[in-house]
Amino acid sequence: MISYTAQGTGPNVLLLHGGGGPQTVAGFAELLSADHHVVTPTHPGFGGTVRPAGLTTIAGLAAVYAELLDELQLTEVTVVGNSIGGWIAAELALLRADRIKAVALVDAVGIEVDGHPVVDFFALDFPTIAKLSYFDPEKFRIDPAALPPAAQELMAGNRATLAVYATSMTDPTLRERLAGIKVPTHVIWGDCDQIADAEYGRAFADAIPGATFEVLKDTGHMPQLESPELLASAVRRVAGDRGGDA
Repeated sequence: MISYTAQGTGPNVLLLHGGGGPQTVAGFAELLSADHHVVTPTHPGFGGTVRPAGLTTIAGLAAVYAELLDELQLTEVTVVGNSIGGWIAAELALLRADRIKAVALVDAVGIEVDGHPVVDFFALDFPTIAKLSYFDPEKFRIDPAALPPAAQELMAGNRATLAVYATSMTDPTLRERLAGIKVPTHVIWGDCDQIADAEYGRAFADAIPGATFEVLKDTGHMPQLESPELLASAVRRVAGDRGGDA
């Protein structure tokens, strides 16, 4: 059973969070819901949810969300994914183009690009992750040790779950397979992302037929937190003002 929230009315958006967990997109979901129907699932194992033992891959998550779109009978969906959420979105676009109107890949990971590797996330401590993730990391820096025990447990659980789904943050087969995406795709990237740099983003866009590429100024790996209005404008251009049934 997938845990998700649904809010707003208008064109359908499926919003997929990254390795930081569902809280990293909660505010952005509310912002988009002013004029869109936004469905925001929690990847199983994140946010204190249960991960079925057999669900261990990004492709598996994409299959789960294909089933969710069927269950909710959503059509003309714009799929928006950040970081590993972007990787899931790309896999979902390959799997269920019949229900998808467009895809917005926001600082996605998953491909291999010579000379522009995704950083080894699991080798980093939280201060370093913050430094690499944001244009202005001081605004978002936290001390995990100062958090309440329950919050520390959630963060640890998210990190452990991410390690199951995406230990290396890449799939050597993905870049070639992206050529099979047939829906309009917009790749959106923070110009100051040091988790996966802008040249990595350009390579992502170049691998998808007809994909467009947009760089957000003074923005890092999570535009939904650092530049939400800029990102919302970009997503609204992709999603449009008319969509399927909410």
